[in-house]
Amino acid sequence: MYPTQLLKKTQSELRLSLNNKTVDTLFPGFMIGDFAVIRGSLAVQSVLPTLCVKAQLPYQFGGLETNVLFVDGANSFRLYEISEIAQGWELDPKQVLEKIFVSRAFTVYQLVSLILDKLQDAVKKYDSKLVILSNLAYLFLDKDVPKKESEEIFKQVTDYLSNFAQQNQIIMIVTHKPCLWSKRAPFFNQALCESANVVASIKKSKQMPHFFLEKHPFLQLGKVEFVSSNRCTLLDFVK
Repeated sequence: MYPTQLLKKTQSELRLSLNNKTVDTLFPGFMIGDFAVIRGSLAVQSVLPTLCVKAQLPYQFGGLETNVLFVDGANSFRLYEISEIAQGWELDPKQVLEKIFVSRAFTVYQLVSLILDKLQDAVKKYDSKLVILSNLAYLFLDKDVPKKESEEIFKQVTDYLSNFAQQNQIIMIVTHKPCLWSKRAPFFNQALCESANVVASIKKSKQMPHFFLEKHPFLQLGKVEFVSSNRCTLLDFVK
């Protein structure tokens, strides 16, 4: 039997953690209204599947009791990883996946339309408190899109998302994968980090994955070792 006597948290108290004991000591989680950027090639495979599952859990188990909107800008949605985590947490993978609503974009213009024209209605329709945008900058690196145009549109999008998270009282999480092959990449990285109120990265340090908290409105910045472990049950969340 799981404890049911725990009171629901208020909006201001809700946090969505990465479910990682070492990381949680530095960064206890995303809060309602956050526009957060997670940088690094390890971000998608290490973080997003966990967040997609944990957001659906009841409040007393550290979740948001919510559906998840996943805007996929680089074909990075990991269905099998999500199913594996759900099974490890003794959840029904089919039910978990049914609460994740994925929209894919294959051009920068499709992506911009999804965000500026359709995101507001989607949040209301699916009553979602978590929106994930995977590899937001990737499609903006398309050489067929003029450099000035892509930069202007991207800045418009990031400003919109920052305001959107606050106005709609949701958590907005964007992943950003380094694109060392593109001379355009530094602009998009800088624009994202300027618009976000939370910036973190997952990258190797001394050959071990580490979580770096690089920007936060009130938490102390720093780094901790990132040891990925998703093999747990719901009982682990109340211990």
